[in-house]
Amino acid sequence: MKSNSKITASAITTAIALLMCGTALADVTIGIVLPLTGPTSALGIPMKNAIAMWPTSIAGQKLNVIILDDATDPTLASKNARRLVTEDKVDMLMGSAATPAANAVAAIAAETGTMQLSFSPIDVSTAKAPWSYNMPQSTLVMSHALVQHMKKNGVKTVGFLGYADAFGELFLRDMKIKMAGTDVKFVSEERFARTDTSVTAQALKVTAGNPDAIFIVASGSGAAMPHKALIERGYKGKIYQTHGAASRDLMRVGGKDVEGGYVVAGPGVVAEQLPANHPSKAVALKFVQAWEKTYGPNSRNTFAGHAYDASILLQKIIPIALKSAKPGTPEFRGALKAAMENSGPIPLFHGTVNYTATNHGGYTDDTGVIMRIVNGDWKLDGVTTK
Repeated sequence: MKSNSKITASAITTAIALLMCGTALADVTIGIVLPLTGPTSALGIPMKNAIAMWPTSIAGQKLNVIILDDATDPTLASKNARRLVTEDKVDMLMGSAATPAANAVAAIAAETGTMQLSFSPIDVSTAKAPWSYNMPQSTLVMSHALVQHMKKNGVKTVGFLGYADAFGELFLRDMKIKMAGTDVKFVSEERFARTDTSVTAQALKVTAGNPDAIFIVASGSGAAMPHKALIERGYKGKIYQTHGAASRDLMRVGGKDVEGGYVVAGPGVVAEQLPANHPSKAVALKFVQAWEKTYGPNSRNTFAGHAYDASILLQKIIPIALKSAKPGTPEFRGALKAAMENSGPIPLFHGTVNYTATNHGGYTDDTGVIMRIVNGDWKLDGVTTK
């Protein structure tokens, strides 16, 4: 009887150990949709490279990452996201890097109850996208930095030259919100498609009234084309670009024509130039050093920074979620969401975020910095205040 008792106790102990071992070895699966081809591949490829630098495990769990190419196509992005959720059983979705495609992923996230980290600014109001969170700064936060800089520099009239899609319209809307009650206003609005190879007609119209500044909404290397068109039309005023253009591709493609242009960005792009007490400085420098060790000096990339920030969030929320649920279950997806909304301020490459149940944008108005292109390089031109 004693012997049987010992065997039974031993068997129970072994079973418990095996169960614990099985839990420890469960994979956390992240499904990522990126534009690795198509018009916004200049955004997606650096993100993929940064993801390759992620840890392979978090809190004892293997991190399984699946990346699918959406070719900058919202329909394909939706198809990929659905496959990741239904076939690959991912615990979280990420992507895409272009707003229309990111919106398509958000729709699948909401439908399936799967958390999404969007790599492009989308409307993450809880009524519209309850499971989605922005990794880039919202267009409203960046509009605050842009309008604040315009006011300080005497800009009163602004022309809009931007994408005729969700990204362009969202930025135009939020710039107008931030301009309300100021002397700054739009006096002309011209749009173009991401696939357009010329904006000559739009450039002629937007410069006709000689506004103090022109605000371009474009992204990646595609942001150089409208900028060059304005210079070729003889425009001499200030030219502003969004954080979608905060890439060296802008300078590589634009050359001397983009000299003097202003670009809003996350603080990590100019990490060394930040004040010593800036909350993002230490985090940003750590990433810059790791990235440039692999890709060479001055190769840092704002889009890669978003993917790096995503890994910081994963390392923050996965250990919390594991305390209450097992990967691969609806309960774990819900636990990740709850952890994201209750983790408090987290310093990132792109600023400090504090996601809550009612704020899925995360960043505060003092996030964006204004850079100016000087001698083919970024120069910090203003740190934003609230």
